[in-house]
Amino acid sequence: MIILENIVGQHAEQAASLWAQRDSLALDDPPDLDAAAAIDDRLEISLDGIRVASRAAWPCVLALHEASPGKGELFVVSWTALEFESADHVAQAVEIGRNAIDGPGGLLGALAWHPPRLIAPWVRAWINDARDPFKRFLGVSACLEHRVDPKQMLSLRLRDPDTSVRAASLRLVAKLGRADLAGEVRNAGSDEDQQVRFWAAWALSELGSGDLAVPELRRVAVRGDGNALSALRAAVKATPMKEARSWVGSLYTSPQSASLGVRAAGMLGDRSLLPWLIEQMGNPALAVTAGASFLELFPEARQESDLFTNNPGAAGLRFEEYFGDQAVSVPLAGKVLEWGQRQGHIKN
Repeated sequence: MIILENIVGQHAEQAASLWAQRDSLALDDPPDLDAAAAIDDRLEISLDGIRVASRAAWPCVLALHEASPGKGELFVVSWTALEFESADHVAQAVEIGRNAIDGPGGLLGALAWHPPRLIAPWVRAWINDARDPFKRFLGVSACLEHRVDPKQMLSLRLRDPDTSVRAASLRLVAKLGRADLAGEVRNAGSDEDQQVRFWAAWALSELGSGDLAVPELRRVAVRGDGNALSALRAAVKATPMKEARSWVGSLYTSPQSASLGVRAAGMLGDRSLLPWLIEQMGNPALAVTAGASFLELFPEARQESDLFTNNPGAAGLRFEEYFGDQAVSVPLAGKVLEWGQRQGHIKN
């Protein structure tokens, strides 16, 4: 029994580490989706190790989370509970996710990993739960992950008393292309909650009404909260190219928003901006966003190992003084210039 526990524990620990790594790659700016997808087979092998142990795995995965309550461990607990379709274990996983310090991302990841047919009974119950807003949020979020249309229930959730449910529902409307709910989305644009107002603007832009959404999207982008990057991307996408370039230029010329302007430049899809981006890489205050824009425009550059450094001092004394002990990936302007010349993007 001890041997089985050790084996299951190893599989669970490996699965937690792999999923956390995968999630972080997907959340990078810009996301490294190829690297994230490359983890999937190894992750599935680790999950198979838990699957073979059947319900005997539950104490092991629970102990792992108790010892190290991170997002990867939450994923493993939630995946296991759902895999073996245990009502008690799923209820326990929901409570763990509800109280997770880092948020319920691991629980949402487990719902995304499992096929819709397996989680459907839970999702139907949650999205209809009149008493528990967290479960309604999980239900809508599961639909969002799998692009499942909850039909008339979506209209109800757009008017949910809970702000997180309303925000998730707006995202789902956009992902499903439910133009029939555009009126509800426009109404959400005057919601008292700023998160809901942002996702209403984002949804409107995705539904083709960017002209109505752009002012709010630009406000959120400049405000600089956790939605800034999504707002920036949506604002650029919803704006005619000439106007978008003008707005990006105005962001760059203001010291308060210069970094935002550099990042927005990478969203224009114009590879001829490479020399200008390399110039920005020489400025410590703009280097990180210049690097992100470079990778967005030239994703093939990820295959090179010497274009970025995790040691800011390697980029020069000014970088070392600016970043201090921060763990940050900084582009090396000279190396990027050489790469651009080798690839024919910049004339020698």
